Amino acid sequence: MIDFQTDPGRYRHWRLRFDGPVAFLDMDVDPAGGLNEGYEMKLNSYDLGVDIELADAVQRLRFEHPEVGAVVIGSLNDRVFCAGANIGMLSISPHPLKVNFCKFTNETRHAIEDATANSGQRYLTALKGNAAGGGYELALATDHIMLIDDGSSSVALPEVPLLGVLPGTGGLTRLIDKRHVRRDRADVFCTVEEGIKGKRALEWRLVDELVASSAFDETVRSRAQEMAKATDPSTTPDGVELTPLQRELGEDTITYSSVEVEIDRARRTATLTILGPDDDVRDLSASFWPLRLARELEDAILHLRVNELEIGTLILRSAGDPVLVEGFDGLLVERGGDWFLREVALYWKRLLKRVDATSRTMICLVEPGSCFVGFLAELVLAADRSYMLDGTWPEEDVEAGMMLTSSSTGMLPMANGLTRLETRFWGDDAGLKTAMNAVGHSIGAAEAYEAGLVTDVMDDIDWEDELRVMLEERAGFSPDSLTGMEANLRFPGPETMETKIFGRLTAWQNWVFSRPNASGETGALRRYGTGLRPEYDQRRV
Repeated sequence: MIDFQTDPGRYRHWRLRFDGPVAFLDMDVDPAGGLNEGYEMKLNSYDLGVDIELADAVQRLRFEHPEVGAVVIGSLNDRVFCAGANIGMLSISPHPLKVNFCKFTNETRHAIEDATANSGQRYLTALKGNAAGGGYELALATDHIMLIDDGSSSVALPEVPLLGVLPGTGGLTRLIDKRHVRRDRADVFCTVEEGIKGKRALEWRLVDELVASSAFDETVRSRAQEMAKATDPSTTPDGVELTPLQRELGEDTITYSSVEVEIDRARRTATLTILGPDDDVRDLSASFWPLRLARELEDAILHLRVNELEIGTLILRSAGDPVLVEGFDGLLVERGGDWFLREVALYWKRLLKRVDATSRTMICLVEPGSCFVGFLAELVLAADRSYMLDGTWPEEDVEAGMMLTSSSTGMLPMANGLTRLETRFWGDDAGLKTAMNAVGHSIGAAEAYEAGLVTDVMDDIDWEDELRVMLEERAGFSPDSLTGMEANLRFPGPETMETKIFGRLTAWQNWVFSRPNASGETGALRRYGTGLRPEYDQRRV
């Protein structure tokens, strides 16, 4: 089982230290520390385990160290910054692990950019030695790239000439969309196996600064201090420790304090039930219900992504007091400049984007006793289909309800830059206006359906049978065609750098990974390092 839970005390591949408002996050990959057997991670190459630690560090810096205004990503290996994704790992990994690896790594890169944009933690990369493939892609995610001018250090995206694949964690898109490298120069760069160094790398905008070897470390520290100057550690509140999650793993269940997961292997479904808060205690710590819930739901989603590949449909439910959920939602919406509430709201934005990008069918059920209010109502909108019970359960008098709040009108945008309401009603201004009229008050099944917020409503007589037929039908479709269909339907509207990376680049990388030219017996990944040239099927398809 791949576990996404870690902490700095368990890091094998990263070293984190602090100097006032500057944090130094240095890569020091343990060659024998791979998630699986069969490969050695030389030259600071990485696998999913390395990136799990990086994602944890980025998250902890935001919550545990609000005094930090700049983060320097470096390497403890002076000869190489990072050689990128481990080729041995890629060559022997099954296709789903390759794809999930690229997806999670992309999400981590976006988290770095989000920290720069919204949390006042700017990232700087200090490049000593070579930065190739995913190593340079990590640098591209930061705000400022410094390259040592030692005559040998270089940056490279060698996937096309060496491996028959693509820079699959955003490299191509960030080159031209973010760094504004001319597309003809980007074409040259991506086909030069040895990379580009020195003045040419600076001239082509591949790096931001070229620094002499004798002054490199001092200049990096000075630049980081300048980037962090807006942060005054003496006036910054204490951070909040992200304590270990409460989690129990059963054969077909995962139980957290606020999320319960039940797996039905015969139906290939997993039901995720969100449990609302027990009270309105607003202790701004790791036990704060919206933060605790976000961490647990994210862990469940990631676990299902990589460890339960045959579970094709996720059924989202909730149970709790809508009034209590509304109270917590109001805190996140208003927040009044509180850094902790800001970070929790931003975390929910990132988590919901992770839900959007998860290759599973999402079905949301709004039932009596549900608490889909505010930021939880975003799950109703994020689902591929949502169903609401019209009426009550037998011998009960509680009807299903849901409530959109102002958190659905701008606080939690999707990767396309739109709210989920704007995305849902893309090109339908009248429909969007009707839905917006429902914001701010609890609505029942009839109003939710009329406002276009749910796919369908059913009474208690039809509920179980209709859902069963729908789920059985879904399970009979090709998982590959469903993945393609859902990804195409979830992101209407404008294209952004983020949707290009997750939609266009990741889709192509997914396809390329499965082709014999990359992964076949005579493909580039299999023959890398053997001395044998790969054999390609030269047909363009």
